[in-house]
Amino acid sequence: MSVSRRGAESERFEDRQHAGRLLADLVAAEIGDENVTVLALPRGGVPVAYEVASRLGAPLDVLLVRKLGVPWQPELAFGAVATGGVVVLNDDYLENLGIGEQTVRDVAALERSALERRERVYRDEHAPADLSGKTAVVIDDGIATGATMKAALASLKQRGVARRVVAAPVAAADTVRELDAEAELVLVLRTPPNFVAVGAWYEDFSPVSDEEVRALLARAARPLDPAR
Repeated sequence: MSVSRRGAESERFEDRQHAGRLLADLVAAEIGDENVTVLALPRGGVPVAYEVASRLGAPLDVLLVRKLGVPWQPELAFGAVATGGVVVLNDDYLENLGIGEQTVRDVAALERSALERRERVYRDEHAPADLSGKTAVVIDDGIATGATMKAALASLKQRGVARRVVAAPVAAADTVRELDAEAELVLVLRTPPNFVAVGAWYEDFSPVSDEEVRALLARAARPLDPAR
């Protein structure tokens, strides 16, 4: 099921923080009383997710996903690796493209190593959040094709979550319909008919640095910090 707030489809967000505060209102209204962990897709999803986690008083973590590309056509993914040591494979692609087990292992090892390096940058060796029995709210700053979000949702099936919720300030309408088949709930503020690109719906869409991600995760881990 998807829920969106309509009536301002042409209105752009000031920045990711502004979008996050507005999205937090929608998320709180729909699932505010559930046992929630907020998961951000770095980097752009982290400032948005921070606002939602702050509003809910919920833990904030990152959920990293790296696609497993076909060696001779890297832009075509036959699977993904994700936070928690999860590997998701598209069996149809493997069979149709004749990709063998050794190739899968080699590509997965390479991408897992890259993912683990990135997680060390963000977490300082802290383990991923325990999601068993919880509602996982996966947040990005916008959703175009939905490929990364779908991989993230697939990975959560293997982490014992009770409910998977997708939340974003803006998304392509066709993608929202596709995600409806993957997640238990999809929450989006804008589904404009002339979507074009995520950045088109922000006044300020400046890149998010690793340092900003680390700072927001550290701040979220201190619920009594008066700066929050």
